[in-house]
Amino acid sequence: MAWVILVRTLFVLAVTYAAFLTRPFHTLLIINLLAGAALGVIMLLIESRLRSAEVTDLLGALIGSAIGLGLAKTIGAALFWADTTDPRVMFLHSFILLVFPYVGLVMGARKGEWLQPARLAALFRDTAPQQHYRILDTSVIIDGRIADVCETGFLDGTLVIPQFVLKELQLVADSADSMKRNRGRRGLDILQKIQKMGGVTVTVSDIDFPDVREVDLKLIELARTLHGKIVTNDFNLNKVAQLRGVEVLNINELANALKPVVLPGEFMKVFILKEGKEYNQGVAYLDDGTMVVVDNARRMISKNIDVVVTSVLQTTAGKMIFGRYIEAAPGSSGSSATQSGTAVTTAPPVAAAPVAARAHNLK
Repeated sequence: MAWVILVRTLFVLAVTYAAFLTRPFHTLLIINLLAGAALGVIMLLIESRLRSAEVTDLLGALIGSAIGLGLAKTIGAALFWADTTDPRVMFLHSFILLVFPYVGLVMGARKGEWLQPARLAALFRDTAPQQHYRILDTSVIIDGRIADVCETGFLDGTLVIPQFVLKELQLVADSADSMKRNRGRRGLDILQKIQKMGGVTVTVSDIDFPDVREVDLKLIELARTLHGKIVTNDFNLNKVAQLRGVEVLNINELANALKPVVLPGEFMKVFILKEGKEYNQGVAYLDDGTMVVVDNARRMISKNIDVVVTSVLQTTAGKMIFGRYIEAAPGSSGSSATQSGTAVTTAPPVAAAPVAARAHNLK
């Protein structure tokens, strides 16, 4: 920093010496020396303020002052017809020459952030609101839960139904197999229900890819074309789309995320629906289809019992809860869970949901 102080001192001395030689302020020598030193100190103060300024602000100030000076010269040249010896005309020329560069300097410094690359690129972008496309898969349409999600308003953007998906739904609805036929008709009914919802925009896309044979790959190509997201509950399509860089909204993952959290050690009341695969196991299902595997509950089929949660297993097909039935002591009025005074939630018996059934097969 010593060389900086030396350079600044030499600068002040140089300005003072120039004032001494030219005597621009007064005929007295001392007044010129003091005025030159004061002018040099003022310039150093300005320089210290400029060092802390942003580069874009400095560049904006330079550009603004240059534009202001050009405007001042242009207006001054336009007043060629005026008498330059008139004091009013001389004042007007001086005023214009001072005001326009000053205004340009201040405005350029204030708007210097617009010289940043990101701001400059934003000037050339399309300011129209971008549409968000959500492309529906055949499996998620047949599943039916997409209608409830749309009705709650959690799915924004435009729902896109590809023409090749409609064709696949029609083929399923016209199938000779009664089960497939019912699934296809259910999917068509779900689409009609979604179209009648208020606040939901549904469009049918005629974009097709003749070179691509599989429907899943066509969905991925359509999502790339529209810069949209695929809505599905197909595990394989989910993985393939992610590998190809296409975003996916998986209904099964949403359902699993919304399931209540159960911790080991908690008590719950369940209805034992059937026997388990292992010895002395019973199987129950919660209202949301979550499978509950209970030890020591094989002989409690078709009964509501209190169980204690031992562990929770999260699989790709859903969540599984493992518990243990604690038998009541002889002569007691209820199970140990009831005796402990722990509040339990009654869950009426439900049929096995598809997700829970897949979890059972995995086990």
